[in-house]
Amino acid sequence: MRYQLVLPRLLDALLAPTQLRDRESRAATPVDVPAAAAPPTRRFRGKPPESDVELVARIAGMSRRRATKLLDHVGGLAGLARGDLPELRAGGATGSAADALLDAVEFGRRAVGARPAPGRRLAVPQDVFAYMRARLAAAPVEEFWAIALNVRHVVISETCVARGSLTGVDVHPRDVFRSLIRAGAASVLFSHNHPSADPEPSRQDLELTMRLREVGELCGIQVLDHVIVGANGYVSLAQRGWR
Repeated sequence: MRYQLVLPRLLDALLAPTQLRDRESRAATPVDVPAAAAPPTRRFRGKPPESDVELVARIAGMSRRRATKLLDHVGGLAGLARGDLPELRAGGATGSAADALLDAVEFGRRAVGARPAPGRRLAVPQDVFAYMRARLAAAPVEEFWAIALNVRHVVISETCVARGSLTGVDVHPRDVFRSLIRAGAASVLFSHNHPSADPEPSRQDLELTMRLREVGELCGIQVLDHVIVGANGYVSLAQRGWR
């Protein structure tokens, strides 16, 4: 069972690899007109925006000139999806415009990462990736999630058990399985992200997974997989023979 996701450009940018940008080498940007004097952006009902600039302008209710300046500042839609309020404001999206853009990004994360409908299962690694990538692919730090399943492999709960830094996260098996036992899990899927965008497992990832599988056997909760999510894809440790 696999989800087929059709994403708008803003969500594609949310899941795209971080793109390095050299602002010093960029050509000088024309002076923007004051916000009060900027012509309002027309809102085309029923017609998708034809460019990234128009998309941002429509969401934020700003002129195309200001939208262009903002995208140049943050590094395109990928940078916008990873930006925070101070960075958006520094790029010219003030007040309600910045709030609208951040709300749109969060809407996309929740829509793509929404849990399956009741009765749906997470049966293969691709399902786990589709389920978790909106939450994890663009996360600025490592997050470790436990997805509790019943005997039919239907999701009954998901918990972020730890948040770390750019390069690692401390996960304690006792904290992981405490929540799983309370949830009445029959099995569990683990997933965490690599902010570097490369999902290749580290030695620490493999050692942690081995410890969690051992504790799972003692608790009677089978560890089905550990899926590592990166902006460039995913790695299933179960598919690799836990190596």
